[in-house]
Amino acid sequence: MKAITYRTYGSPDVLSYEDVPEPKLGPDSVLVRVKAAAVNPVDWKIQAGYLDSVLDAVFPVIPGWDVAGVVEQAGHGVTEFAPGDEVIGYVREDFVSRGTFAEYVAAPVRTLARKPANLSFEEAAGLPLAGLTAYQALVHQLKAAEGETVLVHAAAGGVGSLAVQIARALGVRVIGTASERNHEYLRSLGATPVAYGEGLADRVKALAPEGVDAVLDLVGGEALQLSPALLAPGGRLASIADGSVLGLGGSYLFVRPDAADLAALTELAERGALSVDVAAVFPLEKAADALRLSMDGHTRGKIAITVG
Repeated sequence: MKAITYRTYGSPDVLSYEDVPEPKLGPDSVLVRVKAAAVNPVDWKIQAGYLDSVLDAVFPVIPGWDVAGVVEQAGHGVTEFAPGDEVIGYVREDFVSRGTFAEYVAAPVRTLARKPANLSFEEAAGLPLAGLTAYQALVHQLKAAEGETVLVHAAAGGVGSLAVQIARALGVRVIGTASERNHEYLRSLGATPVAYGEGLADRVKALAPEGVDAVLDLVGGEALQLSPALLAPGGRLASIADGSVLGLGGSYLFVRPDAADLAALTELAERGALSVDVAAVFPLEKAADALRLSMDGHTRGKIAITVG
């Protein structure tokens, strides 16, 4: 099969488009014919070696954790899916090697759910990692509830835009930080936007004088440091971007594969409560260009890679 690989850490220049053996199929996995994958910042961070202290790399590495595709074959122990089923997945193992930037991926069933019928493969591929991150932060860690107010830092980004929509589906009021050019976009998602920079705390307090019930931090740094002062008594704080949140009395999240949570995202998408904004699409052989665009850091919405 064709796949994107790298044999050493480095920039996107180390990526190669080449023939590799098809993955072996374990008893609790399915072989997915990849229709689309999605780029996440973690992909190029792993490739650069930034996560080498926590994730073993078995070279050559095929990058990518997000996938949307069609089940080609089911393992002997699989009852959840059958050939022909359209699925999405956050296919992360405890090491990096067998990723989704390929024509096929062997995906454990714990990483998969049914693909939303109303999303294209490119849109659906952008849902798993970002959507699970937002869902697990809001539902499991922050326990956001109907009628509460949540402040989302970096609300117009890939995770942030999904967090806004999930929160609104829960009946939560959302205040979202973003650059001025993305304010109308946030309003279209149902959030009240506020600008970054000096005076941010005052702008948030003007919208929530008694404090917000929870803060979801997706950017870290200064935004995180000022967040505890914006919380109402008993308010909750979580970050996916900055481990110093633990010293501020909050919790840190590294998203986990979870079939039930992924199925909940599919349900939200199919009832029209959740959409995925695709900013750019690249063919598999141009995956290096897709990663370079992600590294630029100015793309609103997801970057998709099409296969076949």
